[in-house]
Amino acid sequence: MQVTLLGTGDTTGTPTVGCSCETCTRARNPDEELREQARTRGATLTAEGVERTRFSVHVENERTGESLLVDFSPDFRRQFLREDVPLPDAGIITHIHFDHLDGLGNCYRVFDDLTVYAADESDPITGKSVAESVATDYAYLDQLTVEPCTPFEPFQTCGFEVTLVPVDHPPLLCYGLVIEDIETGATLSITGDTCYAIPERSRELLSGADLLLADGIVPAHLAEHHPIGGAHYTADGIARTFGSKHMTREGALAVAEELDATRTRLVHIAHYYPEDEAFAEPLALDGEQYSL
Repeated sequence: MQVTLLGTGDTTGTPTVGCSCETCTRARNPDEELREQARTRGATLTAEGVERTRFSVHVENERTGESLLVDFSPDFRRQFLREDVPLPDAGIITHIHFDHLDGLGNCYRVFDDLTVYAADESDPITGKSVAESVATDYAYLDQLTVEPCTPFEPFQTCGFEVTLVPVDHPPLLCYGLVIEDIETGATLSITGDTCYAIPERSRELLSGADLLLADGIVPAHLAEHHPIGGAHYTADGIARTFGSKHMTREGALAVAEELDATRTRLVHIAHYYPEDEAFAEPLALDGEQYSL
């Protein structure tokens, strides 16, 4: 299993359009220290610097020659041109926020056909499941086949066994993933967009992964700047949730420890990280690759 982190940023990415904060400025003009960090981690350095584009993960099965795409970033075209990985044979949509979904429009004149898996559970806010929302919003794409799947029930695609696991990303339903190579047992777990309150059953399935990708949008000390603060505080007053939707760095690392992941990378990273923390381990950068 070859995992390529196509997009490791939040909804605006880093650098953010129109932003001249220290973090975005350093991303556009990386000094030699940041360049060396990027090279060491296998991240992609472009003429524009280092990037965290909107979230997407490419998972290739080297045995079958097939690949699976987790979420379709609005930066789909740039990501695939930049990383030169194969176009996916199938895809998964974790939830209907635009930064995880809107890249599906790239199916037009790029794919002859593409199956996309999404949850069949009805969302009380929209009245539709993720699968129904995708099928409705992209009904104009003849190339697209939407395959509803039930959370906690494994399905097979591209030589992988895949399980959608509910997480907590209010107000909409959202899912994490467990992707296991059927033959080797190598496992990738993805928390999806979530606060710290991941349901216990989902935690059990996400546990023990060779690689865990965990949502860690900002460091905990920034929770005081959120309009509603933070949530899921430790006894020492450290916020494990930023606002109500995403884990802090500290919350994500706590989840990783609880899940006993062999290796953890934090994704869905915002440019609000202070410059001296924004590019440090274990925060991921676009282009990192892992063989499981």
